[in-house]
This record gives sequence, C-alpha cells and structure tokens, in this order.
Amino acid sequence: MEINEAFERYLQFCMFEKQLTNVTITDYKDDFKKFLYYFPNIKDTDDLSKDDFDNFTFNQSIDELSEKTISRRITFLKGFYIFLESEKIVTKDIIDNIEMPKTPKKLPVYLTKEEVDRLLDAIPLTNKNHIRNKAMVEIMYCSGLRVSELCSLKMKQVNVNERIITVLGKGKKERSIPIREESLKYLLLYINEVRNKLKLIVDKSYVFLNLKGKKISRQYFFIEIRKYAKMAGIEKEIHPHSLRHSFATHLLENGADLRVVQELLGHTNIETTQIYTHLTNEKILNEYDQFWKKK
Repeated sequence: MEINEAFERYLQFCMFEKQLTNVTITDYKDDFKKFLYYFPNIKDTDDLSKDDFDNFTFNQSIDELSEKTISRRITFLKGFYIFLESEKIVTKDIIDNIEMPKTPKKLPVYLTKEEVDRLLDAIPLTNKNHIRNKAMVEIMYCSGLRVSELCSLKMKQVNVNERIITVLGKGKKERSIPIREESLKYLLLYINEVRNKLKLIVDKSYVFLNLKGKKISRQYFFIEIRKYAKMAGIEKEIHPHSLRHSFATHLLENGADLRVVQELLGHTNIETTQIYTHLTNEKILNEYDQFWKKK
C-alpha cells in the first residue's frame, strides 16, 4: 500500500477508534513528515525496514531533541506499524527491539482532601445525571478504580451487603476493594432512583448507564469531572484518574502500608505504587519547611 494512504488510514483509526486529541493528531502528522524527510525513498509500506526504524531513532538522538519528543516520535512509529500489522497491510515483524529513551516520571496530579470535599459538594442531586455522576465520583475516590474499571463495572461485581467491589483489572488479576458507607449510600441512591427506573436498559449488566440505557463512556465522564472541578473552584488540570491518585495518596498520608495500597490499586509492580510516596514526602517536606518559617 502507498505509504501516505496507509498513514491516512492510521489517522482515521487514531481519531475515531482511539479518540486521540487534535493536538496528538497534529503531532503525529509532524512526526510522519519528519520520518519521510529522513527516508524520502520510502513510497510503499513494503519498503519499511527495521534499519529505517533504527536509523530514525538514532537520528532523533543526534538532533539533540528532548527525551519527551523522541519518545513521542517512537511511540507514533510503533503505533503506526502495529496498526499496519493488525490490518494485515504488512507482515514483517520489525519493531520488537526498538527501545524507548528513559524519561523521568511525572508526579501524578492529585486533589487534597479539602479539594475532594469541594468537588463532591459541587455535584448537586437535582437531576438523574448529577445523581449518577455523584455516585461515580464517590465510588472512584473511595475505591481507587481505574476509569476503565469504573465505566465497565457490572452489577454482579458489587456486593452491597459486604460493601465490596470485585474487579478484574490489568492482566486479568482479580482484587476486592471495600466501599465506604457514605459512597455506598450514593451508589444505592443512583441504582434505586435512577438506573432501575430507566424506561429502557440496553446494557443491562453494567452499573453506570446514560439516560438511553447504554454503558457510560470514559470520554463523557472526563468532561463531567472537568465541569464539576470548575464549579468547585479547583484550578488544577484534573481528570478522572486524579481521583485514583488522590485515593492512593491519602491512604499513604494516613499511614497505610504500601503493599496494601499496591493491592487495592491492582499494581503488579510495587515500584508503580512507590510514586505516591514521593507525593506524601513532598507534603511532609512542605509542612516541615512551614514549621521552621514560623520559628
């Protein structure tokens, strides 16, 4: 297939299937132009080779680009080729050993306990959407679920009597997470007064549905979280995962064992959980400095 045609198909996939942002799509267009700049003789997907990919990676390094830019370009290139493989446009396996440059991990954005309270208080119980969204925010904060796990939560996974949610997370690893009574109260309010009274339920197995009876989307929840944060006067750039980050951070601040937090979050590697210790250490240092400033 002609290389530009293949790229256009990949862009369509990124926009409508992966739902990437306009900024990312623009970046990918620039990355593709840069790739063709280095290799102008590539006209067809069959012309792609591992040497081209390796040389492209090397050229990014000697151009003294930031590690973030290099990572994005390699991510684009890998994603593009994986798409070509999945569409059976190419058959050669040439990307397995391409290494990503190591980039420092950014500390996740989280809310303070006071900000969480403001966010929850900003959600009124004045209509069906608000009642559902309040329940979703409550459950996500009190359980630390991933947004994908929250939106895909099924009725059979919720044990109301024992206040337990059972989740099948990444790697099909099952974990059980307690629900605080306050959050359970809003979940039952939504189930009894909104969900079970919908005229039509299309996706019957799921807990959180839109008013058409279909499974709620992550994109919709993202928009709603941003809206409520603005209503609450929270200036941080938050997203649904900020509630998961807040859950982990607040547990550690209250002295929870790191291994327990790892289990609740469903992390395979303890190092992934340890990033939250940096957040709590940062807070401790700030409070320590504030104490000595008063002396």
